[in-house]
Amino acid sequence: MKKLFTLFALLTCFLGANAKEIVDAEVDFSKYTDIADVPFASWRGSESAFARLSLKDGCLHFESTEATDPGWDCQFFPIGGVSAELDVVYTLHFKIKGDHEGNVSMLGFGQTPYGQFPITTEWVEGTVDYQCTAGGGGDILMQCGDWIGSWDIAYLKITHEGKEEKPIEWIPVKELVNGDAESAWPDWALKEEGGINANWRGNRTKEICAWALTMGRNFDDQVPDEIGEPSDRSRPFPADIEVDPTNASNHVFAAHVTQIDKINDDASIAWSNQFWIQAPKAFKNGVDVKVKFRYRADAAATVPTQIHRIYPSKYLNSSAINSLNFTTEWQNFEGTVTWPADGWSIAFNLTDQNREPNVYYFDDISFEEVKIEEGFFVASANTVSGIEYDFNTATEFVYDADEDAYVATVGTKGKEDTWVNEIMISTVRGYDKYFKGATIKPTTTNIMGNDPDDWKDYAPGSSYKIGLAAGVWQIFIAPDPEKEGTGQILFMQLEGDAPAEPVAIVTNKTAIVVHGLERDDLSDTAQGENPQREEEGGTGETWDNQFFFVANRTFEAGEVTVLKFKYKASVEAKTTTQCHGAPGAYIHWAAIGDVNFTTEWQEFSQEFTIPAECAGKGMKSIAFNMAEIKEACDYEITDVQWFLKYDEDGKTMENLINETGTANFYVKEGAGTDPHEFGGGSGIKSAVNNIKTNSTAIYNLSGQRVSKDYKGIVIKNGNKYIAK
Repeated sequence: MKKLFTLFALLTCFLGANAKEIVDAEVDFSKYTDIADVPFASWRGSESAFARLSLKDGCLHFESTEATDPGWDCQFFPIGGVSAELDVVYTLHFKIKGDHEGNVSMLGFGQTPYGQFPITTEWVEGTVDYQCTAGGGGDILMQCGDWIGSWDIAYLKITHEGKEEKPIEWIPVKELVNGDAESAWPDWALKEEGGINANWRGNRTKEICAWALTMGRNFDDQVPDEIGEPSDRSRPFPADIEVDPTNASNHVFAAHVTQIDKINDDASIAWSNQFWIQAPKAFKNGVDVKVKFRYRADAAATVPTQIHRIYPSKYLNSSAINSLNFTTEWQNFEGTVTWPADGWSIAFNLTDQNREPNVYYFDDISFEEVKIEEGFFVASANTVSGIEYDFNTATEFVYDADEDAYVATVGTKGKEDTWVNEIMISTVRGYDKYFKGATIKPTTTNIMGNDPDDWKDYAPGSSYKIGLAAGVWQIFIAPDPEKEGTGQILFMQLEGDAPAEPVAIVTNKTAIVVHGLERDDLSDTAQGENPQREEEGGTGETWDNQFFFVANRTFEAGEVTVLKFKYKASVEAKTTTQCHGAPGAYIHWAAIGDVNFTTEWQEFSQEFTIPAECAGKGMKSIAFNMAEIKEACDYEITDVQWFLKYDEDGKTMENLINETGTANFYVKEGAGTDPHEFGGGSGIKSAVNNIKTNSTAIYNLSGQRVSKDYKGIVIKNGNKYIAK
């Protein structure tokens, strides 16, 4: 974890005297008497986890008499809801003990693989650092299915070093209509043609705050392709408004589940029956939205949630408010969602885990949004002279009728100390993280300036920084009236240094050798991206051996790069590739496709566009899974080029790797090891993941507590020692 400490030091230097510990979330379990009142209940988890959790002696108490199969079936979020920023280091503070010594799998802030969180029979107060690798992610997930016995947590807290911002001011979203279900839907909303209510795909979708889909009702086999739905199912309709069974003077939204769709009379479809809470508008990307509602059901049920697009049933994102545990009593939900681009509604998959008929009720739906300014705003910096971003004073673009565009200027003519070489343009102003979450980016990085006809397309780009030649710049924005978040942008340099010129492509000639160890039989657990994997009953995984190309910076989705290298292996071997953040931090299953090694040298060359699935997630690595084959194999790679695509042969605006050295190449050789720089060590996996504690406990490399007489490599207070 040495790099994290380095980042802390750099962060403190950058923030200067204003750096302080910011508390992002905190739970003191002694303050609660009912587990239903604990904030983590808003994030939920699996039913098997909640059956094992309680409050006891002022602590969160977990107790289990048998393991679950699979182990991840028993999982929950003990603390979360942080709108985490990419590459910021967050610290989890804890106090914990158990009835025996062992490990619990814990994942934080989008990091993979799962870390092992050691528990001892003594109270231990410590901290764990997490570097956020997935923008917007901010939950700690514990998986406890393998734990037989008990443990207790006294408190949890998440902090980071940063500049304190003003408190968030929340305002109601006034456009929401009929959130209390006390009015009937308007006639147009209930109108049917040929027995079909098709308002769910109309222009007035957002005027209905509650939608439902139940099998056998509102059947529609004529769905336009752009909706992206199969043509053999029922369709959404405005949710039924009924008298509350528990209060005759109240009305509620209801979804009646009477049957479940089948595929080949076998697998039940999770989304055969759904309910949607529909926002009245599209919120800005990355802005927090507070959602409130009441909920209950005729029978207890666990219901996972998703974010959908403007058409209810058109999936967008699996990260919403996690799962809700419905009971026969009314419960109140209040949670904050970091809203994604194009998101409009929260979907409840009513038959994901529940196979029996049921009725689900919702009431008192409301949305609150952060009070921010909207428009176009530009903040600037100079990475050479030391001018730092100040998002609160970002310059607002002003509409110029003569130019038919919004115009802003950064820097002052005649004052070289005001020249800037980097800017961020956002559609909101008021809070730093929201400014950065709603930035836009040109679709090309080749910005020369001074050509009044060189208008470039732009699109959303979270935390996107635009590099420029140092100087004074005037920027023109012409938004597309037909598609929000897009348009054209023009850069004109009024004064300053000459724009950057393309450079020669560099070749790193390091002779890389990855010693792939023999893999065990594949484990029985089928992976989401490979559901047809053969079940062999072992513990092996295709990523037990890996190699990584690591770029010098993170990417934005849509950037076009070119990757070239020479490669061969000691035996013929297939490797699959994925997109990662830091090496080992999985993001997306698809990268440059399969790379098939042979015993003869081959030349690889491919244009690689950063996938849309990597947007805002800090993608900077391409991972090769080198345990697709079982046998041991030596993989050789050399003559590596990775650069931004440019129209002139042999030239690029940016080389993505260094010409010399091994900083861009990481390897993982064997199960149980961590990725490490090629030639830089063994990658022995630390069982405690940078835990800082005053405990005198000693652990071996498997995370098991050992006596002071133990010989070999041990871990104490988060550091490795050789005990002789």
